[in-house]
Amino acid sequence: MGGDHGPSVTLSACQQFLARHPDAHLLLVGLPQALQHFQHPRATLVAASEVVTMEDPLEIALRRKKDSSMRVAIEQVRDGKADAAVSAGNTGALMAIARYVLKTMDGIDRPAIAGQFPNAKGGATTMLDMGANVDCSPQHLLQFALMGAALVSVLKDDDNPSVGLLNIGEEDIKGGENIRKTAELLRSAAKSGDLNYYGNVEGDDIFHGTVDIVVCDGFVGNVALKASEGLASMVGGFLKKSFSVNIFTKIAGLIAYPALSGFKRLVDHRRHNGAALLGLRGLVFKSHGSADALAFEVALSRAYDAAHHQLLARVERRLAHAAPLLAAAMAAETIA
Repeated sequence: MGGDHGPSVTLSACQQFLARHPDAHLLLVGLPQALQHFQHPRATLVAASEVVTMEDPLEIALRRKKDSSMRVAIEQVRDGKADAAVSAGNTGALMAIARYVLKTMDGIDRPAIAGQFPNAKGGATTMLDMGANVDCSPQHLLQFALMGAALVSVLKDDDNPSVGLLNIGEEDIKGGENIRKTAELLRSAAKSGDLNYYGNVEGDDIFHGTVDIVVCDGFVGNVALKASEGLASMVGGFLKKSFSVNIFTKIAGLIAYPALSGFKRLVDHRRHNGAALLGLRGLVFKSHGSADALAFEVALSRAYDAAHHQLLARVERRLAHAAPLLAAAMAAETIA
């Protein structure tokens, strides 16, 4: 029910997803009158009487709309009726409801949003946090790194993905005290075999694909996300404009079209849609609110893969292995 387009997009994406995943079953949660026309043998309608809007304050979404489609969907995960929940709705409400209903894993203080950025190697760089936590301690960033490594082990079938810490330079002396303390924790995690820590990375490394995972606070991560989406939109707008002005721009557009269209596809955020809310006792994925059918299907497929490859169990194993390091980091932070 959420996002900019609601069922007009999400139902079309569900149809495509079911066609491509013959072993999958979908629970479609929302207002019955909006979903009743969708018919598929592997889809079940789950009624909800309310919808969380993009404008709803957290208090309304969490405390008053207790039968919202968002909350009912997450309750399906809590109750074991679904392996994962996917929503294109209000991000803040989704995180708040998911945290309230599912609770956080042992060893995790704050859940994080992990998304993917297209990179020059033809793959994607996973980055977290993407906006859930503006102020993060070194301990939180260590937790993000561990959870991100578990996620990428699913996405890339690689048990030892590389982790970089976003900084203003590669040198160890760069960055504020918080970043330098985080780097110390990540180096300790590398020595104990908990992480494959690369070191500091800069903003351009996200798109070069220098590392598999980039760790940062939510403020920086969200700014990077919006900049990436803006770039893709700008390229798309240029391509459209090139064929609608005059003969000269049309000729220039024709010459540049192959390279620009390839670049547009490379930076197309729709093909990397579906951010994981990591650190919860259940799988929840956030689709971009403006997602079209292609993008929402990608988010569904990402949630399917996470469930199929037991992402939760992988996160739990990494946290358990790193428990001594996490405990030491918490103790040091408490003393400080």
